[in-house]
Amino acid sequence: MATFLYKLGRLAFRRRHFVALIWVALLTLAGVGAASAPPAGTTSFSIPGTEAQKAFDLLEQRFPGQSADGATARVVFKAPSGEKMTDAGNKATVEKTVDELADGSEVASVADPYTGKAVSKDGTIAYASVRYDVSGMELEESTKHALEDAAEQARDAGLTVEVGGDALQAVPETGATEIIGIAVAAVVLVITFGSLVAAGLPLLTALIGVGIGVSSITALASALELGSTTSILAMMIGLAVGIDYALFIVSRYRAELAEGREREDAAGRAVGTAGSAVVFAGLTVVIALVGLAVVNIPMLTKMGIAAAGTVAIAVLIALTLIPALLGYAGRRVKPAGAKGGLLGRRRRDGKDGAEKAGAEKAGAEKETGPAKANLGTRWASFVVRRPLAVLLLGVIGLGAAAIPASDLELGLPDDGSQPTSTTQRRAYDLLSEGFGPGFNGPLLVVVDAKGSDAPKDAFTQVSEEIKGLDGVVAVTPPAPNKGGDTATISVIPDSKPSSVQTEDLVHAIRDAGGDIKADTGAETLVTGSTAMNIDVSEKLNDALLPYLVLVVGLAFLLLIVVFRSILVPLKAALGFLLSVMAALGAVVAVFQWGWLSGLMGVEETGPVMSMMPIFMVGVVFGLAMDYEVFLVTRMREAYVHGEKPGQAVVTGFKHGARVVTAAAVIMMAVFAGFIGSSEAMVKMIGFGLAIAVLFDAFVVRMAIVPAVLALLGKKAWWLPKWLDRALPNVDVEGEGLRTADERGSGPDEDRELVRT
Repeated sequence: MATFLYKLGRLAFRRRHFVALIWVALLTLAGVGAASAPPAGTTSFSIPGTEAQKAFDLLEQRFPGQSADGATARVVFKAPSGEKMTDAGNKATVEKTVDELADGSEVASVADPYTGKAVSKDGTIAYASVRYDVSGMELEESTKHALEDAAEQARDAGLTVEVGGDALQAVPETGATEIIGIAVAAVVLVITFGSLVAAGLPLLTALIGVGIGVSSITALASALELGSTTSILAMMIGLAVGIDYALFIVSRYRAELAEGREREDAAGRAVGTAGSAVVFAGLTVVIALVGLAVVNIPMLTKMGIAAAGTVAIAVLIALTLIPALLGYAGRRVKPAGAKGGLLGRRRRDGKDGAEKAGAEKAGAEKETGPAKANLGTRWASFVVRRPLAVLLLGVIGLGAAAIPASDLELGLPDDGSQPTSTTQRRAYDLLSEGFGPGFNGPLLVVVDAKGSDAPKDAFTQVSEEIKGLDGVVAVTPPAPNKGGDTATISVIPDSKPSSVQTEDLVHAIRDAGGDIKADTGAETLVTGSTAMNIDVSEKLNDALLPYLVLVVGLAFLLLIVVFRSILVPLKAALGFLLSVMAALGAVVAVFQWGWLSGLMGVEETGPVMSMMPIFMVGVVFGLAMDYEVFLVTRMREAYVHGEKPGQAVVTGFKHGARVVTAAAVIMMAVFAGFIGSSEAMVKMIGFGLAIAVLFDAFVVRMAIVPAVLALLGKKAWWLPKWLDRALPNVDVEGEGLRTADERGSGPDEDRELVRT
């Protein structure tokens, strides 16, 4: 592989005009597609294989024309102090508001509070339910404005009015902190390279890759039903890995220049060595993201595949566009450790340049003494001398950070998790005040009596059975369809939607449904947003272990091929588990317990989003393997070239620690930039990924990994002989490039690349 990538890098460097033109054309094509694509339509949230989804599908079949997936709104009214909603003036205001809402072109129905018994017992709070023909994301802006105007007019009449439901659902905003994250990345790159040109290359190529990826997602959003969160997550991951992959290529290029190589050869070697690591690191990220498909939640699968596509684009750009841009930059990208002078000059002859650089280096050392060891070298030397102490300190520290994860509670966000500044949250609180906490999460029971001899009796029996269960406040009378074979029953719990008590009630209704089916032949199903959230959480919990085995297993096999070792991939996987558990502990501490919640902009604590554990496992594993591959391949390279195991660890840190540190800081800055998002899910994922990179890069990869390798010594690189013979030689260390040097580069190299 190293030889192929070496030739690819030289080809891209030499034919840079052609390569740049291809990427500009792809960016333009994706941009035109995004601009001309129809707006994204509904993003159906289906959970195949769950009871809630089965009931939802049955409703669409047996109750046609009722827009089961249509947007809903609850306009909540509260009377002024000392008045009631039944007072003549307040009643007239509410009825006028209801009439105005009913005139909307997309409105399916509006329920009057006074005829629908939607007034609280104390008479101070009432609500009007509005149902629309289309989903919240498909509602026209004029419809949303009409809803807001109607509420505002009622406020002008003296009532407190708030609007809940998904009708006012908005596209999440990431906020200015995203720009701050990119700015931090730029500063880190300038410090790392000491050059604006060299620092600008990773940023430019990452933005081009993200532009192509996000534009492609936008162009396909309507056809594939991709939600707005999909593009945000693709942007988040694409920016992070795009900058990192380019950083590793440019850094290796400067190191090759410092060895005195001619620029085209240096570009080829950078792509052949660091590019090999980029390919395998990218593969682990893609495996982790595409592996989300095993959960069998379409929305999560689409998010994973879209993000994986953006990562694949980042890898291709790093391998082709970076060497092309290095060709354009010329001498403006200087060798590592040099800001000008002799080392910065172009060498016309690679061999003579190498000899000259060696002589200059020897002369410099003779005059000034050996170069001072960098921080990475000094740290690695310390770890090699004290491996057990460093290992224990790192493991104990991450173990302590993981303790809050034992209190992990899962759920999906609802209006109760919105900031108190939003009208949705204030409507939620008013409904809880007037009708009880369970009113915000009613359960919808669907009774399928098609196989029953007495459907009406079955409906009545189900209703009476539910009334006798603990935790039930109210049960509406059965509402049968036109065919009389199916009915719906609304159940109001006495606990809030995200509570354990509500979850227990859902299971109790389902258990009672088994006995009812045996007696009457009617099937009882529980659905609604609350039941759907419960089913999603359980489905994600059940899928976590198979997903972990699949992703870690595939990546383990991949890393065996890369490192030609059994213990190094095993150590990588165990280190990942430590970092992801510590990151989950931090998420629980901030978003569930409320530690530092004000600093993170978390206005309401509550259960951790159900998708968070499995999503973090997927993404963090891929990113963790990035640092593992980049850092340990340098150690493997030194060991293969004859260094002792301990010295190989130090050499790996000498060449890789500074770059890995910069890459981790950049990735943390990019992820942390999304903490400013208005979307609770994006905010939580941004924080979780940023803290996970902190733990994994600086504790696991920088401390635990060298400590374990120092303790293992030569055993770390052990591989059974039969397995060594069976595995393909991917040559990540670039050993085959010496042969390529001997062959040299001829005029037919382009054709040779095509044949390869």
